[in-house]
Amino acid sequence: MSINKETVKKISKLARISVSDQQASKLEKNLNSILSFVEQLNELNTEKINPISTISNQKLIMRDDVVKVSNQKEDILKNAPEKNSSYYIVPKVVE
Repeated sequence: MSINKETVKKISKLARISVSDQQASKLEKNLNSILSFVEQLNELNTEKINPISTISNQKLIMRDDVVKVSNQKEDILKNAPEKNSSYYIVPKVVE
């Protein structure tokens, strides 16, 4: 399978991305190299290889969920450079 400029333009239109002719030729080259790599992977014989979901045989350590009721507002606000009552004061970013 190979991709041509028309296919790149169609994909860019579907993705609502503006692509110039120069960019389309670069994308055509890049997409064709990706597809050739995938074709190489398809040539591998994987019949005797079992699918796996993880490479590690280690089991995850489970812990009990414990609900803690705590009011850490004062501890958190100790780190604030400026505060007003129980809120951070931050610089204005929208005018």
